[in-house]
Amino acid sequence: MKRGAVHHLDLTVKDPEAVKTFYQAVLGFMGYRIVDEYEYGFDMDLRIDGRLEGSVGVLKARGENAARAHDRYSAGLHHLAWNAESRADVDAMYAHLVSIGAAILDPPSDYPRYGNGYYAVFFADPDGLKLEYVYKP
Repeated sequence: MKRGAVHHLDLTVKDPEAVKTFYQAVLGFMGYRIVDEYEYGFDMDLRIDGRLEGSVGVLKARGENAARAHDRYSAGLHHLAWNAESRADVDAMYAHLVSIGAAILDPPSDYPRYGNGYYAVFFADPDGLKLEYVYKP
């Protein structure tokens, strides 16, 4: 992986089994595959030409606040965005999200305030974590 690139990201969820189908569908669309499962979650890797390009872990939330709803405006993660290959790829993700019944926060649109050509769809995981699929030329 390139210096400074994100090596992996771990997300905490209320119930990993309950969100597994969602993450397999969404991350699977991008090429991620489950590589490990354990009692408190699972890991998905993106490999291109046999080379690890990214990894997402989905872990069971623990502690006294484990059941609280996600609030992206509190300290912590606001949202997570993945690169798309093209505007058509963003549109294909949107169609895929609709087909699996995902919560769409904002359908595909241009967002010039984020840069020239910025085109994205915003959606949420079953626990309310804001996610984005974006193309920026």
